[in-house]
Amino acid sequence: MNSKYNMGWNLESSYTRLPDGFYSHAEPTPVTSPELVAFNRNLAEELGLDVEALRSDEGTAILAGNEVPEGADPIAQAYAGHQFGHFTNLGDGRALLLGEQITPSGERLDIQLKGSGRTPYSRRGDGRAHLGPMLREYIISEAMHALGIPTNRSLAVATTGEAVMRETDFPGAVLTRVASSHLRVGTFEYARGLGVEELKELADYAIERHYPELKEDENPYLGLYLNVIKRQAALVAKWQLVGFIHGVMNTDNMTISGETIDYGPCAFMDTYDPKTVFSSIDTQGRYAYMNQPPIAKWNLARLAEAMLPLFDDEQEEAVKIAQAAIAQFDPAHHEHWLEGMRAKLGMVDAKGQDEPIIEDLLDIMKKHEADFTNTFRALTFDQFPEEPIFESTQFKSWYKQWQARLERQEASKEEVFQLMKKSNPAVIPRNHRVEEALEAAVSRGDYTVMGRLMEALSEPYAHSEEQEPYTKLPASSDLPYQTYCGT
Repeated sequence: MNSKYNMGWNLESSYTRLPDGFYSHAEPTPVTSPELVAFNRNLAEELGLDVEALRSDEGTAILAGNEVPEGADPIAQAYAGHQFGHFTNLGDGRALLLGEQITPSGERLDIQLKGSGRTPYSRRGDGRAHLGPMLREYIISEAMHALGIPTNRSLAVATTGEAVMRETDFPGAVLTRVASSHLRVGTFEYARGLGVEELKELADYAIERHYPELKEDENPYLGLYLNVIKRQAALVAKWQLVGFIHGVMNTDNMTISGETIDYGPCAFMDTYDPKTVFSSIDTQGRYAYMNQPPIAKWNLARLAEAMLPLFDDEQEEAVKIAQAAIAQFDPAHHEHWLEGMRAKLGMVDAKGQDEPIIEDLLDIMKKHEADFTNTFRALTFDQFPEEPIFESTQFKSWYKQWQARLERQEASKEEVFQLMKKSNPAVIPRNHRVEEALEAAVSRGDYTVMGRLMEALSEPYAHSEEQEPYTKLPASSDLPYQTYCGT
């Protein structure tokens, strides 16, 4: 089933050097009528792929799973995870890792097909995906990349010409996902169950793949853990600074690389409320906006438990080392969040009363049910529409305090403006706009709505006239917006 055309593929399969228990060989299941409906030309070029060849029938066959590219060695990865706090063994039930593309710049990036058919880990699932969630991941992952947030990316979506049965029939689709790797906290949880030697091999692989500078450290495994803490602390802060809510922060959805992965029930917050939840299955608010930092820390504690034998031979000492390490998460996250909030408010330096000023603004936003993105956008341009928050006595008093704070720093108004402009996006993937694009594509086969949305999201800090329609809020509704895992 290997394609006879190279198309620029430069694949290796370093993951298969790990013990067999970490993966299973599998082949994608062919589909009847593949059609390429979304294609990321810029990413294809970065990967060193032949754009025109990949858009051909032969290229589409690869992106739909009917052929595998030269050098591919398809596998489904095994891992475990705490899902809503409950541990279970998992694995790629509907995804196959084709291999790692070595790019012209020397990067090593996973190429994965999602929705490509059954694997040994599918259990009772069909291994397929339907079009809406695959397009959703394509839109939001690329928007996150444009926002400057570490993320897996999307190369293409191909429809299959086959129906996928869930509560009703949906058009089937395959997403081609690109990531620094698919190593997860849950991969380490799984490895701990295999044995200490397997755990050590996985840790060595993760270090080689993501943190090679640690190889000469006295305790490289502790260094690995500390680096994952640092990256996840920074990542979650970046989410919060743009109002992003992941929605399903299970340990199998937290990467060792520090990239965002799994865009199932995620969404962006319109009205600012720390308790915001969108996922239909998160009935207790476990993964609400405000809970993302403590949940990330909880997940990292599970990683520490899995890695304990690598920290020290003595269990008691290993626990002490882990406790000291995980204690670094809260201050690291807070530092990233505070630095980001200062930038959103044009504070070029740090002063003692900055945090109360920030918290007071957020309290005012919550009280007046203000839009998160547009409030900071209005502050950036110092132009305030006729909305309750901006007409309130509280805001006017806060505004004077904020202006006085800005006057105490050695920065021109233009420098402040430029800092705020590059820290406050004009556009985010607003939920009603994403749903509008998905409805047009899935129900009518019209991808122009999605194309225009992607164009608006491609430079979120441009603040261009063309982006203006995408800054508008949805019509008011009595029904709260909900998202679904889309499996």
